[in-house]
Amino acid sequence: MSRVLITGAAGFIGFHLTKKLMNKGFEITGIDEINDYYEPKLKRDRLQQLGIQNAKPGTWVSNPDGNLNFIQASTYDKDIVEDIFDKYDFDYVIHLAAQAGVRNSIDNPYKYTQSNIEGFLPILEACRHKTPKHLIFASSSSIYGNNTKIPFEESDAVDHPISLYAATKKANELMAHTYSHLYNIPVTGLRFFTVYGPWGRPDMAYFKFAKAIFEGNEIEIFNNGDLKRDFTYIDDITEGIEKLLDKPSEDSPTYDIFNIGNSHPVKLMDFISTLEQELGKEAKKVYKPMQPGDVYKTYASTEKLNKKTGYQPATNLKEGLSVFAEWFLNYYHYK
Repeated sequence: MSRVLITGAAGFIGFHLTKKLMNKGFEITGIDEINDYYEPKLKRDRLQQLGIQNAKPGTWVSNPDGNLNFIQASTYDKDIVEDIFDKYDFDYVIHLAAQAGVRNSIDNPYKYTQSNIEGFLPILEACRHKTPKHLIFASSSSIYGNNTKIPFEESDAVDHPISLYAATKKANELMAHTYSHLYNIPVTGLRFFTVYGPWGRPDMAYFKFAKAIFEGNEIEIFNNGDLKRDFTYIDDITEGIEKLLDKPSEDSPTYDIFNIGNSHPVKLMDFISTLEQELGKEAKKVYKPMQPGDVYKTYASTEKLNKKTGYQPATNLKEGLSVFAEWFLNYYHYK
């Protein structure tokens, strides 16, 4: 039975991926600091869905089935990371732990360098000494910045990020490439494109829109609604990661980068309209100018990932938002 380390296991993608791999028979070790960037209760409720109760800092907790061991800790604590790698012999390592949020990185820059850069180095160092079959880490579509060539391809230049968050993700790619080259670690980075779905992040626009709609508040629509996003449903993301797990690059260095998205950009106003339909309530809209750090359009070319794994997103926007809306109304007890 393969053992997998998932960092950020209480996060949005980490939670869904942990659940998926557990159901496939993997033994999972999870780590998450459960910070207060957004409501920690949501993170703890995700953990409860995985069978983890009463997680406390620095203490191991196991689920009843014994296929998930979890510790609340930060990956920039190198001593804890070293202990985890000493405790378990991992076949695969999936590093998703990071401080998310493009706009928040403008106001809280130190948190981003600590979590996203200092928090990645102990993972790389541990993989250097105990090489897993494959290390997969989270990058971001935001590193494409204001590139005008679309769709975005992995071979495009990404040397001009327009937010600190994007800069830290570019740094992650450089760090990972260096470690792969020096120590022959099989490493793959994934550039995620606007992931949405149930149990999502409350700081994401679609989640904020849903809450505002039911609380009678206005929603802020930036660039006067003239934005396009490659919205990607969470199940398509986890499916892509699973497909890639046992397919590390065989080139030298054993390093690769893939876009993982829906490859069908949607106008923001169309997205809002579909969300309103699924929630059964109309939003009060306020139009705002473009925000610092935002990009006009995201559009993933997923041809490379498709050739490698057969990846093909299967969830259309209406289906995905329908599932999100049902979860959202139940979780927050809205009528």
